[in-house]
Amino acid sequence: MDEKWQQLKEWIDGSGNIVFFGGAGVSTESGIPDFRSVDGLYNQQYKYPPETIISHSFYMRYPEEFYRFYKDRMLFAGAAPNEAHKALARLEDRGKLKAVITQNIDGLHQMAGSREVLELHGSVHRNYCTRCGQFYDLDYIAASQGVPRCSCGGVIKPDVVLYEEGLDNRTLQKAVDYIRHADMLIIGGTSLVVYPAAGLIDYYRGNKLVLINKAATSRDSQADLVISHRIGEVLGAVVD
Repeated sequence: MDEKWQQLKEWIDGSGNIVFFGGAGVSTESGIPDFRSVDGLYNQQYKYPPETIISHSFYMRYPEEFYRFYKDRMLFAGAAPNEAHKALARLEDRGKLKAVITQNIDGLHQMAGSREVLELHGSVHRNYCTRCGQFYDLDYIAASQGVPRCSCGGVIKPDVVLYEEGLDNRTLQKAVDYIRHADMLIIGGTSLVVYPAAGLIDYYRGNKLVLINKAATSRDSQADLVISHRIGEVLGAVVD
């Protein structure tokens, strides 16, 4: 086993309060594209830039265009958890991992068996009528034509944080608390450029800060261990 991978395994084995913070790169091995890679959403061509389409003002003004993009490019109903998701669920089962903090909206951590998952940006699996509040699942949204509507006639909005919308304060505070008290913080599959989420790692006070990401990040110099590799392969190998 690679020396860095072995170091990670030893730190995990010796830790009892691990927190994981992850981004889009955690789900790319499940076939879900990230945002900033060569093939990511931000590098694909549409009538409007993706960051414009998935903004609150665009959703309010052009709901049909928003949902056309959303259903086509952000819903992956057939995606399954990969080795990263499964390894983290195993660590939680053993009492080592206390929380998964994710910027992803795909629900794959829960599918893998993780229970304490803080979804900073919401989830495609939760959708609510803006008029009466009735809940609708992912299948209903995916199967709808045009703008999905409730039985009451109201427009259904996905419970995801769009650009121009703020993060949920309670979720943020829980994430801060978990990170502040962690004896080991593993950061994986994120470029650490989306704020305020990326700023959460500043609350970590320990000496086992691990960064697992294929590309370099601006925080590499702060980490105690940097592994430049696919996170599913790494965690799948070190968490038996």
